[in-house]
Amino acid sequence: MAKNQNQSQLSLLDLLKDLRPKASDSASFNIDLQLREAISLAIKECPHSRYHVAAKMSELLGIEITKSMLDSWTADSKEGTYRFPACYLPAFCKALGNIEPLRIMADLLGVYVIESRDALLTKLGKIREQKKKLSEEEKAVETILQGTRK
Repeated sequence: MAKNQNQSQLSLLDLLKDLRPKASDSASFNIDLQLREAISLAIKECPHSRYHVAAKMSELLGIEITKSMLDSWTADSKEGTYRFPACYLPAFCKALGNIEPLRIMADLLGVYVIESRDALLTKLGKIREQKKKLSEEEKAVETILQGTRK
């Protein structure tokens, strides 16, 4: 009975796979406005000025990023003209400590973006699940061996 119960239990990774957004051919891949809004919101929620964000991104990228560039990438009036370069997104997220813009892109594909600590906790859970399964298999083999000694 314990074996059937364990087989019916999902691992955390399986559960996450079931809960993640489903990628779809009908989904709009034109996320310009949604991404622009997420970037603007991340800047607004950040305790630092746009100058500071631009400086931090410049430091991380090794190229100059200016406040006016950030303004152009987020301004509604510049929609369709200036887009935030995807190659700058990791530096942006790092500078602000906000991964929401990456999540928007990942959701479109039906995958997750999780922070390092959460990924490690997930890995730890998987390791513990494997250890438990091996322990149960070990006990089953020991039981069989004890039966063959008689």
